[in-house]
Amino acid sequence: MRTVKEKELLIKAVDSFIRKFIVVSPEFKILAASCQQNEIPPSEIVGKYCYEVLANRSSPCENCAVIETLENGKHSLKLKIVDDLDLNVMPCYYSYPIYSGKDVEAYVSMDFDIPTRGGLEQKLERSKAFLHNLILSTVDGVIAADKSGKILLYNAAAADIFGYTRDEALTRLNVRDIYPDNNAYEVMRMLRSEEHGGKEKLKSYQVDVISKHGEIIPINLNATIIYEHERELATIGFFHDLREELRIKEELSKTQIQLLQAEKMSSLGKLAAGVAHQLNNPLGGIILFTKLILEEYDLPDGARQDLNRVVKDAERCRDTVKELLEFTRQTRHLLQPHDINQAISRTLFLLKNQALFQNIKIENDLDATLPLVPSDIQQLNHLFMNIILNAAQAMEGHGKLTIKNYLLPEGNKIGIEIADTGPGIPEDILPHIFEPFYTTKNEGEGTGLGLSLVYSIVENHGGHIKVTSKPGEGTTFIIEMPLEHKRNGGDNIEK
Repeated sequence: MRTVKEKELLIKAVDSFIRKFIVVSPEFKILAASCQQNEIPPSEIVGKYCYEVLANRSSPCENCAVIETLENGKHSLKLKIVDDLDLNVMPCYYSYPIYSGKDVEAYVSMDFDIPTRGGLEQKLERSKAFLHNLILSTVDGVIAADKSGKILLYNAAAADIFGYTRDEALTRLNVRDIYPDNNAYEVMRMLRSEEHGGKEKLKSYQVDVISKHGEIIPINLNATIIYEHERELATIGFFHDLREELRIKEELSKTQIQLLQAEKMSSLGKLAAGVAHQLNNPLGGIILFTKLILEEYDLPDGARQDLNRVVKDAERCRDTVKELLEFTRQTRHLLQPHDINQAISRTLFLLKNQALFQNIKIENDLDATLPLVPSDIQQLNHLFMNIILNAAQAMEGHGKLTIKNYLLPEGNKIGIEIADTGPGIPEDILPHIFEPFYTTKNEGEGTGLGLSLVYSIVENHGGHIKVTSKPGEGTTFIIEMPLEHKRNGGDNIEK
């Protein structure tokens, strides 16, 4: 027989047990329970059915260890069916009988977890599969390769960038093949240095790669070396395609240039208008009174020559003022439907007999079916006159001038192209050709307002003008004119 002290210690030991520990009758009624049982006082569950208290059921659990002990009178171990994702352990129920003589008086039921290597292996496999799927589904291209360059991992985003299928990459491709000009060795050198993100790491390193089809692709590369037991095992790189970002950046840059150009033209236009109005009256007076002196006075030939020079220079200034006013659009223009072909043909008729055009071959490809364009015919004549004269002067009277027009695919604009075979426009000059007073001609040969006026006329008609030119390959002016007038205008210069 146990002493009272031993019984007290045994009860305390059972109460201190941190798992579920209960004594049940053959009818599954709880006869006793440890104090740790679900943090519920034993007095609240004693006398109740175990399956009601522990499993919220109306009948014994299907995998109950006590049932097996009832059937064979021996201890029983059953796995606990749970949704727990922790596979390091295997939850179990354990049951064994309490005998009174040869008869079973009650049953002990307890739960515990058994550490399991199989569960741990399964968890590792699941973790490995999760990480693998995570890498394969990331939006950036991911490529891992061993020390020989053999590709071990290649995700869908990498396939989108490089054009190789996953099977091609894993079976036939070497990681060195995706870098042009042996740049793979430079990448590895940078990776082993401390220049970009620390040793054995490469952070935000911009590099070019080459696709299956030979396209050079700008990439932002992050890479690292993978070690196992302090031995270099492989490298992994994350490839971020920069093509879309660079395209958006280029478009924003072009838009910014156009906005700056428009603002500059607007400011210069206001200045030019003020200057033109201030000069108009004095110039008119100079021309008028000089002509009166020439008519009313008998002057020596030398004096008459000097006064005629005054009139000639004053008229030249007046013409410049006229161009300034035209450039600033201070005169009002009525837009009416006009035939673009007639405007081009009229301009060529006026120019082709000039000496400058004698050795220039002119080719026309004018679409006779084009609809009429809402325009100011005087401005159109001025527009074509300036561009064609500019082309003839660039060719220095020798070469070929090609003029063609067409309906644009969207059907609401017509396109006009005027191309020459001259020396082209140098790259540093091209962005400035529409700026007022900007000229590369010798002094006295031009005001620098011709192409500025062209820009202004196109803008006034709600159109766009684009220039393509390369040194030695000639220049092409491409004009788009809307069939329905909507003033927005602008220029676009391509090199």
